[in-house]
Amino acid sequence: MAIIPKKNDIPTQDAKVRAHNFKEVALGYTEEIALAEADRCLNCKNQPCVAGCPVNIRIPDFINKIKEHNFEGAYQVISESSSLPAVCGRVCPQESQCESKCTLGIKFEPVGIGRLERFVADWHNANDTAEVTPVENNGHMVAVVGSGPSGLTCAGDLAKKGYKVTVFEALHTAGGVLVYGIPEFRLPKAIVAKEVETLKKLGVEVETDVIIGKTLTIDELFDMGFEAVFIGSGAGLPNFMNIPGESYKGVYSANEFLTRSNLMKAYNADPKTPIMKGGKVAVVGGGNVAMDAARTALRLGADKVYIVYRRSMEELPARREEVEHAEEEGIEFRLLCNPTEILGYNNPEDPRDPKNGFVTGISCVKMELGEPDASGRRRPVAVEGSEFTLDVDTVVMSIGTSPNPLIKSTTKGLEVNKRGGIIVNEDGLTSRDNVYAGGDAVTGAATVISAMGAGKVAAKAIDEALCPENANKENVYTFAAAEEQKTGTASN
Repeated sequence: MAIIPKKNDIPTQDAKVRAHNFKEVALGYTEEIALAEADRCLNCKNQPCVAGCPVNIRIPDFINKIKEHNFEGAYQVISESSSLPAVCGRVCPQESQCESKCTLGIKFEPVGIGRLERFVADWHNANDTAEVTPVENNGHMVAVVGSGPSGLTCAGDLAKKGYKVTVFEALHTAGGVLVYGIPEFRLPKAIVAKEVETLKKLGVEVETDVIIGKTLTIDELFDMGFEAVFIGSGAGLPNFMNIPGESYKGVYSANEFLTRSNLMKAYNADPKTPIMKGGKVAVVGGGNVAMDAARTALRLGADKVYIVYRRSMEELPARREEVEHAEEEGIEFRLLCNPTEILGYNNPEDPRDPKNGFVTGISCVKMELGEPDASGRRRPVAVEGSEFTLDVDTVVMSIGTSPNPLIKSTTKGLEVNKRGGIIVNEDGLTSRDNVYAGGDAVTGAATVISAMGAGKVAAKAIDEALCPENANKENVYTFAAAEEQKTGTASN
């Protein structure tokens, strides 16, 4: 059979329609499309795609299950390695990870691994009726700080090995960045809630509205009987450019802007947590978060949205799919531009003027690319005499985040680097005994799947520290095996 050179397209909402709603943009593969895409897999013996996955999902094995029409079997393969398959299938940058290693990609487009993972997870969620069975408790207690991807992964892996795990979440809803940072049109919150509910059925307890470092400290967690702590608190401290005008009304960090919309439902007609809507919006930055903020602003009713980024399209770090979706929806990219000042309205003759203090525009300078910097990318250099102004009503700063210093400041002996990231060894162990960390709290803002990988590494290290007999021992929980053990019959 001849190889289809291009991966099968994923159906999406029409750009003109989706730009005005928060429904999911990508609609997912149908069974027919999934089977056609699975047939493109070469089932390589050396399986390079597995090495490209931070959590080492057995990719050819789950794709073979799809070829056999055994979609639940495919889910079981994925769930051995991933606690969040429906999430990863939607938001992971497969193009730079597993798909970048695909042998088929040498001559043609790689297999759509992420799209197939999403199909399998969605099929399972729509069709599975089996009860999740907790593993018998092994007598050990572990605390997990943060319910984002690293925390949920660590919690899930430990629960599958019999640990009593409690997750402490600062916000009122579990999911971390998955619920406050990623918009509904990319990752429906019902998907995250389903994944969290599955972990709860495994025995994981989730305590919300608990700020570690304020409500409780790390030391107090040990006093409560927890034998190990995993810190997966993310990187929620926004960075700013420190240019004039950042204190004007209408200037947001991307974190605040997205949290108000995603978690606080600021898009409602009468929101409890309001947000500026309409007008013209400039989003400064070029990552996935910038794309999310720009596309959210559009859906909130903006008349015009600009992405202002100081490098060219080639250096833009956002996923290509997100960039293409943004362009299709009418977002304008002002590339090789850098903000120098945020302008605002001030009327000294009438301090009661309601327009006082609000954004009116953003001054920028054009850039050109010079020699490569430490990151290997060509350094942007300002072009003399190229200043210009964009008339905007809202500015969203999306230039990165740093780990919140609260845990560090309330935990003696916890070492951090100059960026505020917690310092860990190869097993995720910090400078404190029995305290582990992973994800954005260590690296700064990164991908969901890399955070999950860190959670898996730490879970394994915690298990081997508390139960040394498990060292180098395969102890893989699968939902199918648990159901079989419970009923005495195999689950298809």
